Amino acid sequence: MPLGERAGDKSESRYCGVETQFNDDMPHVLAFNLSHGSFDFVVAPLMDPAYRPSLMQKESGVSGVLPFAGSDLVLSPSQWSSHVVGKISPWIDLDSEDEILRVDSEITLKQEIAWASHLSLQACLLPAPKGNSCANYARCVNQTLQGLNSMQLWLRIPLVKTDNDTMDVNSSNLDDSWEIWNSFRLLCEHHSQLSVALDVLNSLPSANSLGRWFGESVRAAIISTDCFLTNARGYPCLSKRHQKLVSGFFNHSIQIVLSGEPVHSLPRINSDLAANNNDNNVDGVQKHPLRPYLDYVGYLYQRMDPLPEQERFELGYRDFLQSPLQPLMDNLEAQTYETFEKDTMKYIQYQRAICKALQDRVPDDKASSVTTVLMVVGAGRGPLVRASLQAAEETGRKLKVYAVEKNPNAVVTLHSLVKLEGWENIVSIISSDMRYWDAPEKADILVSELLGSFGDNELSPECLDGAQRLLKDDGISIPSSYTSFIQPVTASKLYNDVKSHNDVAHFETAYVVKLHNIARLAPPQPVFTFFHPNRSTDKSNNRYTKLQFGVSSDTGSAMIHGFAGYFDAVLYKEVHLGIEPSTSTPNMFSWFPIFFPLRTPISLHPGSSLEVHFWRCCRPSKVWYEWSVTSPSSSPIHNTNGRSYWVGL
Repeated sequence: MPLGERAGDKSESRYCGVETQFNDDMPHVLAFNLSHGSFDFVVAPLMDPAYRPSLMQKESGVSGVLPFAGSDLVLSPSQWSSHVVGKISPWIDLDSEDEILRVDSEITLKQEIAWASHLSLQACLLPAPKGNSCANYARCVNQTLQGLNSMQLWLRIPLVKTDNDTMDVNSSNLDDSWEIWNSFRLLCEHHSQLSVALDVLNSLPSANSLGRWFGESVRAAIISTDCFLTNARGYPCLSKRHQKLVSGFFNHSIQIVLSGEPVHSLPRINSDLAANNNDNNVDGVQKHPLRPYLDYVGYLYQRMDPLPEQERFELGYRDFLQSPLQPLMDNLEAQTYETFEKDTMKYIQYQRAICKALQDRVPDDKASSVTTVLMVVGAGRGPLVRASLQAAEETGRKLKVYAVEKNPNAVVTLHSLVKLEGWENIVSIISSDMRYWDAPEKADILVSELLGSFGDNELSPECLDGAQRLLKDDGISIPSSYTSFIQPVTASKLYNDVKSHNDVAHFETAYVVKLHNIARLAPPQPVFTFFHPNRSTDKSNNRYTKLQFGVSSDTGSAMIHGFAGYFDAVLYKEVHLGIEPSTSTPNMFSWFPIFFPLRTPISLHPGSSLEVHFWRCCRPSKVWYEWSVTSPSSSPIHNTNGRSYWVGL
């Protein structure tokens, strides 16, 4: 049964499994662990641990019936697929110098995975690589993955990293288990059906080192009973660091698997009960020895805060790649307008900025006699018109509004809104592209919401430069400036989703995505900044920036799959709006970050720096981005040109 109920959480992390020993009575294994133990699934060996192909052939002279844990008929297909994760024999060593062991291992691995596939299991747990070399192991797994159906393979990796912060590139893989995983998945060509099952030990690496795993394809966390401490009442509990880590697993849809023998004595009340029921039987049914550990994991899950309404709204968008909007080229649909209009916080910030601009523009003693001309360029269905009029009412200023909108469908809604609200004497609706409208007068304040996830990616600079002639020389633009930011990220899922298209074009595309299963490897750095009104004599919006990032030494090595992009905008003076993590506007959902993928992921080791180049390129009919890495290794220049990505000018 699930660990508990948490509002809005429908993820796999609600389900907890248990690692079991070999038992050829699979119905009993499921009944004991699921019905009596309240676990949701078992990680169970599929093959008798004593089996060795070479011994079997010697004894019988021919290949006999394989000693699997029961026939496929002992459980229903749904029980096999929903409640059993196959555990591949832990003795296998495909890189052993012992040829007999190596051959036995290869045969057994293929036999067990074939059997698991026959059973339609959703996943199999592969044993951790032994030693520093795993080339043959990875080769065999990669070969298997090529013909595998939808079944996932979980590679068991111990959660280990040396405390030696001076570890260099030549250090042993055993110093940092991430290196083992990285070597293995590189040899398997980043196959999307290969994931990680982290073996959590009683000693944990640094927080930075742990954080990088949340960007990897981690499906399960195996927690040994040895990790548990004992609380004042004698029950098992986890350290504060382990608790925080488990909460991270819950938040990233990583399932917990409990493993090992009980290491805690039962509290007296249960001990007495056990004493009166030989072999720890209660009502004729054996009490599950790991139930106290499961109860504690359930307690950790249930005490988590419910997901906020905003996060529940965003659940379906997590790590889902979308093409950015191009409102200059395309007319937005009503549903898109409605979604953005529900973003209350965004319009609160705009109203604050307009209030300050009105007060600066018109002193209090002239509030009743001076009318401010305000133009909303790209008015959509009118939310900024409403925010402007509310700001005028709040500050006691008189206002004349021009609502300029190129989308004829939105103009219909604007006319209805103005009539419904009785704004006919205040608001004039202009059905035109802001860049080509001949205004009867110039504006004191120019208001727009043309910002994209990367600030300038929806062509706000080109639009506002084109509309700048509508503004008085001393006029105010809201926003007055905006800056784009990038940071390197580990994002295994996003990389695999892009890679699944099997072409270069998708790697040379920027995506809007609600980032979730990622690891942020360094703080964001600014890329491009634009000011409005644009007082520069150079009106070209071509830009180039070179950036250098470093990874903290206690993080360890990490894989960079691409760059997360954000923006921060100054609407007016101290009123900001943005999604850059350190300054993001709370409770705002109009913008998700942008993701710039790399064709080939880049490994970054402690002490080395990442050198990144970003270009914003402009032509009369299009704008596009280019990006490249030149250190510690070089990547191709990724180029969105040629795919009409930002066409619309």
